[in-house]
Parts: sequence; structure tokens; C-alpha cells
Amino acid sequence: MTELNALPKDPLLSQGQKDVLSGTIGGIAQVLVGQPLDILKVRLQTSPPGTYTGMADCAARIVKNEGPFAFYKGTLTPLLGVGACVSIQFGVVEALKRYFVQSNKNAGCLTGELSYGQFYLAGGIAGVANSFVAGPVEHIRIRLQTQPSPPLYRGPIDCIRQISTQAGLFSGVYRGQLPTFAREFHGMGMYFLTYEALVQYKLKSCNLTRDQLPGTYAMFAGAMAGYGLWLTAYPADIIKSKLQTDALRKEDRRYKGLLDCVKQTYRGDGVKGFFRGLLPTLVRSPFANAATFVAFEFAARNLRNV
Repeated sequence: MTELNALPKDPLLSQGQKDVLSGTIGGIAQVLVGQPLDILKVRLQTSPPGTYTGMADCAARIVKNEGPFAFYKGTLTPLLGVGACVSIQFGVVEALKRYFVQSNKNAGCLTGELSYGQFYLAGGIAGVANSFVAGPVEHIRIRLQTQPSPPLYRGPIDCIRQISTQAGLFSGVYRGQLPTFAREFHGMGMYFLTYEALVQYKLKSCNLTRDQLPGTYAMFAGAMAGYGLWLTAYPADIIKSKLQTDALRKEDRRYKGLLDCVKQTYRGDGVKGFFRGLLPTLVRSPFANAATFVAFEFAARNLRNV
């Protein structure tokens, strides 16, 4: 039987509100754990070929030239933005899981057990919903992470103002939105499918309830979910990052658009150009995503009877 979060009567918070709050806590944990390696990923993705010899060289030069606190440059934006993004992801996923359970029961399935396809679809829809926030949040963050010294922007608000002034709202702040949609739909589909498949296996094989899921197993499943996301959606993230770090003024841009960015990336580096910066992403992923799911499950468990 598919074990989902129960829906007890609650005089204070609805189940949806609990899901969103738990997701926010998971998002904060993700940023605090993963931000330093995210800096390395972005620098390796967006710098010209040959700038760094690898992840260690990139880290050493950041410390030498900018100091150790540079690894948390632009943290305020992801701390607020990722918290919002993850809350949307989990809120939508949990709502869709409940919807699919009821739909399956109405179709004659006594347990309402979700198929792998339904887990994937729930994650994909959650990813698309999240994209409307994730796109601009990541754009602002990546501008702050890659700006030179002295800085071009005084902070996230000034960054938004300059982008909007020079390039407009949609074409500026929402630059790279199409690859963001692609990454989020497929990536989040694989993310939640991987996590739920592993969790449901554990619950069934050990006859456990969701509240009895060991924290160490949630960490393991979360780490694997991160790999499921990035190993399948990384090329879309590369294109998104390149478009979001391109010049704001149209006449100064390196890429004419999405397809031109794909062509230039392949022309310059071949297939490996779509996987630059993957190593720090794979190093970061198990820690950041393990923290995300452990924090979510912990918060959801403790909010159950609030």
C-alpha cells in the first residue's frame, strides 16, 4: 500500500499549509548545505573554457582572490527564493499525491497506490509550478554569484532594478525560462520519482508507516533523488546558466537565443560542453538533497498534530 502523509483533523493548519511550511524548512536546509558547491558549479558552467583546470582550482582561486566568504556570495536571494521554490514543489507534489490516491480509488484500486508514472507526473507538474519563481530567483542569484570585484550590483533589489531597466521584465528577469521549464519538469519528475520509489520500497519491505521512516534512510533516498535529477536534467541547466549570465543589452549578447546557445556550446566543447561543472554538482547533490528531505520529513512529522 502506498504510504502517504495522513490527513488528521487540524484546527490550526490545513494539510496544504503544513506541506508548504515543511517544504520551506527543507529549502532553507538545502541552501545552507549546498550553497558553497553551487558557487563552484556556476563558476565552472559560465566561465570561458580553460579558465579553471577543475573544481579544486576553482575553489582555490575563489579563496585566494575573493576570500572564503565568497562561497556564500548572494546567499540571501537563494535563502528566500529556494525556500519559496521548495515549498511550492512539496506543496504541489503532496496535493497531487493525494489527488492521485483518490483518483485511483475511484477507478477501483482499493489502496489507491500510485504508479511510478504518477509520481513522475506529480514531480513534473510541481517543477513547472516552481519554475515561475525559480527562473527569476536563479537569474538574480547567478548574476550576484558571478559579478566581478568591485561588484556591479549592491544586492538583489539593485540587481532586479538594473536587469529590468536594461532588458525589461520578461526578456530580462525571466531570461532562460524555457530551459528552466525543461529542467524543472523532467528533473523534478525524476527527483520525486526516485525519492518516492525508494521510500515506498522501504515502507513496504519493513512494514513501516511514513512517520517511522528512519532519518538515515530519508538521507539516502534524498541523495539518490538528487542524482536522479542532475544526471538527467543537467544539460538544460547548462543552457539556462549561459543565457542568464549573458550580457543584458541585446547588442552585447553572445547568444542570439536558446538554439544559438545550444549550437555554440556544442561547437565550442562538443557533448562535454553540456556537462561542464557536473562534478561539483554531483558532490553537492547528495548533501543538499539529503538535507532537504530529512528536514522536510522531520518538519512534516512534527507538524502532523499541530
